[in-house]
Amino acid sequence: MINIDGSWGEGGGQILRTCLSLATITGQSVRIEGIRANRPKPGLAAQHLTSVMAAATLCQAEVRGDILGSKTLEFSPTCPPQAGKYTFDVAQAREGGSAGAITLILQTILMPLALANGSSQVILKGGTHVAWSPPVTYIEEVYLPTLKQLGVQAEVNLKAWGWYPRGGGEVEMGVTGSQQPLTGLELLERGAIKQVRGLAVVTELPSHIPQRMANRATNLLEQAHLPSRIQAVRGRGVAPGAGIFLTAEYEHSRAGFSALGGRGIPAEQVAENAVEELLNFQAQAAPIDRFLGDQLLLPLGLSSEMSQYRVASISQHLRTNAGVIEGFKLANILIEEDKQLVRVIPTK
Repeated sequence: MINIDGSWGEGGGQILRTCLSLATITGQSVRIEGIRANRPKPGLAAQHLTSVMAAATLCQAEVRGDILGSKTLEFSPTCPPQAGKYTFDVAQAREGGSAGAITLILQTILMPLALANGSSQVILKGGTHVAWSPPVTYIEEVYLPTLKQLGVQAEVNLKAWGWYPRGGGEVEMGVTGSQQPLTGLELLERGAIKQVRGLAVVTELPSHIPQRMANRATNLLEQAHLPSRIQAVRGRGVAPGAGIFLTAEYEHSRAGFSALGGRGIPAEQVAENAVEELLNFQAQAAPIDRFLGDQLLLPLGLSSEMSQYRVASISQHLRTNAGVIEGFKLANILIEEDKQLVRVIPTK
């Protein structure tokens, strides 16, 4: 059994998710202690418990410590991950429901299903666009298109938007599993920017709000001489919510930026927050944003070839994820912070 210290590095839920993915794929048992030790409320929250249940379902794992608040977990797969039809609802993990981020569950089970034999259809219910997690729009516009270059065949379809604190969102994910080796990735230059695509969206709120977000973002991007196309929409959801989601598309890569609305925050301010992040990235030369830089490590560690890429910043999340992956002895990960360069060298 592999023993992992959940308090190591940034000490958050990512350690748990990476361990679950790799245990499910490799069949290795794992014990994690100090789960989310560096968070205000340590232990398993609803989305983490749902991730445990989802991964266990794929490989029929024997699990100990799978309760809310648990700081220790033992996870022992009994079979390889199985393709199939699955439904996972974060709300079922906690009495009274939850808006826990379903994208974190998606990222836990994606690679096991992508490497399984057969196609899968997964329905995920909960929070689709919530703070401190990648929004579904980022998964759709940035994460999955980048993974497609490695040979990962997956797509998502947003059926309903889910915001904090109500949740109630729904996403359908289709994964075409393949047992062919994943290819590597080399992304050292992003090339010229082609366009900025965006979505300003609300649910259960007046239509002038997304239009104001879209107008403000468009004006700011025009001032920066960046071509943009931003759509204002009213989406389907069970509660009020608002946000703007921008994708910068370059010749060789994509990057994503977003901001969520809230009570008392003007629509224009929401747009300004997202555009500011985009412009800060645009001022650099790296092809990979700091979020994708971290999220790429797991699939690249499972590939058959060496990969290297330049990232906007070397985050603590990235360093922590690298350490967990190396703990499973699947890859060596070399980080050159002065060059903002990451190399992933599979050991098999």
